[in-house]
Amino acid sequence: MVEIELKGIHTVKAKGNTYYYAWRGGPALKGLPGSFEFMKSYNEAIADRRAPEDGKFKSVITHYKTHEFSKLAASTKRVWSPWLDKIGKRFGDLSIAQFNRPEKIRPSIIRWRSEYSETPRTADLALQVISRLLSHAVDPMGKIASNPCEGIRHLYSQSRAEIIWTADDIAQLKTEASKEVALAVDLAAHTGLRAGDLVRLAWSHVGKDAIVITTGKSKHRKEAVIPRYDALNELLDRIPKNSPIILTNSRKRPWTQDGLASSFWTAKVEAHMQERDLHFHDLRGTAATNFYTAGLSIRVIAEIMGWEEDQVEKIIRRYVSRGAATREAIRQLNEAREKKPAASKSTKDEQAL
Repeated sequence: MVEIELKGIHTVKAKGNTYYYAWRGGPALKGLPGSFEFMKSYNEAIADRRAPEDGKFKSVITHYKTHEFSKLAASTKRVWSPWLDKIGKRFGDLSIAQFNRPEKIRPSIIRWRSEYSETPRTADLALQVISRLLSHAVDPMGKIASNPCEGIRHLYSQSRAEIIWTADDIAQLKTEASKEVALAVDLAAHTGLRAGDLVRLAWSHVGKDAIVITTGKSKHRKEAVIPRYDALNELLDRIPKNSPIILTNSRKRPWTQDGLASSFWTAKVEAHMQERDLHFHDLRGTAATNFYTAGLSIRVIAEIMGWEEDQVEKIIRRYVSRGAATREAIRQLNEAREKKPAASKSTKDEQAL
């Protein structure tokens, strides 16, 4: 058999065997060099790798397939793969620059999503996949400034009242998350701040007794006031002061909202949690439980979260186990007893008479 030399072939020898890859880190090639099977697998690999025009949206899809898609679970790949093809067919020939004009491209995305509106879950899946591609275009590709899908509401209505990140969920995520993402998750779970407010939270917002920051949702007309409780103080002590902004990425620069979202998603994928119905926003519910077990009242929690008190009570009943609530009540009673001055022996004697 005639062996030929192809550019970029990566060869690995192990345990007496030789393995061939289309390039370093690329897919394994089938057969032996020079065989029809070998050439076929090599040509297919090169064709898949060859990026389309850099200025077209199809290049984003190709880049995503090459760098991120392989990390997904097999079941997710089966579901997402047809959607990547549909998105490529519909939007692939558009210039990437058009996705930098949200006011122009959002209506097109909404119209495309609406073609599947008879089955709302399917429509929302379509939106999820294109949103993921656009987040990839923001970070790591740096091709667009922000994700134009942000703010498009899902069609399928489902209450998320019972969906929070439990301690076990967070622990699983942290097995693969970078320390920077882990700190962002912890801070969200201990402050209840939305991602947009979290990434601009500065050390100057941290006062002696509370964190005070205007909220983006209120267009900065209202303030979130978060009392500094023990667990939050311990967390703040652990966060390195790399910048005037509290949370920073691996380059010690403040996160962008899209950058944090992208890194958070990557951590979910690598922790095999991408199919779990858990969003970053659901850490607000986790924060409510942390506030409660830290001893904050229902009224104070309602003020922090911007919820009604009856909504907070309902959430606490769902989220906090009776055992945890009882332990917190006992802790507060013990603290009250410790603070109460002990009665003198003479006073006790007088009361006995």
